[in-house]
Amino acid sequence: MTTTFRLTMAQLNPTVGDLAGNAAKARAAWDAATLAGADMVALPEMFIAGYSTQDLVMKPAFHQAAEAAIEALAAECADGPTMGIGGPYFTDGRLYNAYYICRGGEIVARQLKHFLPNYNVFDEVRQFRRGPIQGPYAIPNGPRIGSPICEDAWYEDVAEAMVESGAEILVVPNGSPYRREKFDVRMSKMVARVVENNVPLVYVNMVGGQDDQVFDGGSFVLNRGGKLAVQLPLFDEVLAHVDFEQTGEGWEAVAGEKAVFPDDLEQDYRAMVESLRDYCGKTGFKKVLLGLSGGIDSAIVAVIAADALGPENVRGVMLPSEYTSQSSLDDAQGVVDALGCHYDTVSIAGPRAAVSDALAPLFAGLQEDLTEENIQSRLRGMLLMAQSNKFGEMLLTTGNKSEVAVGYATIYGDMNGGYNPIKDMYKTRVFDACRWRNANHRPWMKAPAGEMIPVSIIDKPPSAELRPDQRDDDSLPPYDILDGILKMLVDEEKSVADCVAAGFDRDTVKRVEHLLYISEYKRFQSAPGTRLSNRAFWMDRRYPIVNSFRDNS
Repeated sequence: MTTTFRLTMAQLNPTVGDLAGNAAKARAAWDAATLAGADMVALPEMFIAGYSTQDLVMKPAFHQAAEAAIEALAAECADGPTMGIGGPYFTDGRLYNAYYICRGGEIVARQLKHFLPNYNVFDEVRQFRRGPIQGPYAIPNGPRIGSPICEDAWYEDVAEAMVESGAEILVVPNGSPYRREKFDVRMSKMVARVVENNVPLVYVNMVGGQDDQVFDGGSFVLNRGGKLAVQLPLFDEVLAHVDFEQTGEGWEAVAGEKAVFPDDLEQDYRAMVESLRDYCGKTGFKKVLLGLSGGIDSAIVAVIAADALGPENVRGVMLPSEYTSQSSLDDAQGVVDALGCHYDTVSIAGPRAAVSDALAPLFAGLQEDLTEENIQSRLRGMLLMAQSNKFGEMLLTTGNKSEVAVGYATIYGDMNGGYNPIKDMYKTRVFDACRWRNANHRPWMKAPAGEMIPVSIIDKPPSAELRPDQRDDDSLPPYDILDGILKMLVDEEKSVADCVAAGFDRDTVKRVEHLLYISEYKRFQSAPGTRLSNRAFWMDRRYPIVNSFRDNS
């Protein structure tokens, strides 16, 4: 046995369903590992298929094609390092989440996932069968390696069994999506596995956006005692060659790059940029448009879009009515001037008059109310969708989590759109994100540096401008109070009594709870958006539309 072992960590961005494209990325990583003299290249969980495939992986034609792609890849990568790559495996009428070990033109081993996550965004119990706990596989003239797949490493059993069976290094392939403050949880779990088993551990995560989820990478290597040896950056595609040396106590990784992570506000912003960039890139949209109202939500979405796609691929549209203030017109102009993106104005005055005339015989003698406000919003949504159809630009919707939670949005109106980057960001945090972006610029941003969002937008009271002198706090509690209540009711699943004990007025809490429940039908039909928290609307929080329960605590 040699006394050195080189492992290439492939922190890469697959696309769900693009078997040929994912195989090409794996092959390129293997080629780079070969040139670097590596003994093994490790790719993430389910890499050949992309992750998460949801029910697509259960389609026989798909998982058969994925297995065939791995077999072909193994044959191509015969003369060089061992390859570890994730993919589905079907045998004896059962489908597994597997990690394929390929060498010498063949698949020489498969590790099968034992613990199947079935919470938050994960539905693996629905999709796969639980595999048996297995022993390690051998690398020629190198260490014996165990590969607990993602969730398998969050519990003691699988890693312990592999080490007891002779594993000298644990290589953990992951498809672990981003949520705020999750990295520390990952790290603590992996440190525990290292301390329990007294072997080094390699954590390989994927990057990139898939629907509402973003995979943030942050792959790392731990030596005995949980000492950090290598830390890859968040969100970036990276190949890293890690050397291990045989010591008297076993294998030990040579210390290498240790990336420094940004704070969670920057991570959230990066996640929104990457999710939109990949959502467009992987679905084929090259350009986007959005309604620019002069408000803070549309402003931050415009900047996120410009950072993701480049200002030249973003078009803002102002759709004024008689209630649109001059300051809103000026503020929207300020955003597009700073970004350098395209800008058009389409008045809704004519269409609104036509709709009012058409409905006048039916509405005669009735007072104007929310109906007339919603007509304005729906006209804007229709006009924006017409432009999306005509020009092939994807429409972005711009409702923050506070509005999405309580239904302060018009279905088939301002909720129209294909993607919503700020869907999981509360209004108070939107203000923070705007201030942060004005003060910071990073190489991954495609829009210019500097103040992209005029201070006048950040400072003015939020308003939908659907009636004279309208303000959001005419209809809703102030956003600091609303967000405080929503964080307890949604993110923490606290009771009404808990909210009252925290200092919130009971009548206000009950009103917010009522709005939250009656708005479920709107969220059911809303556009997907970037998942930032552990309780994002859609997969994390699944509530019925028809629901008569109210918390009377």
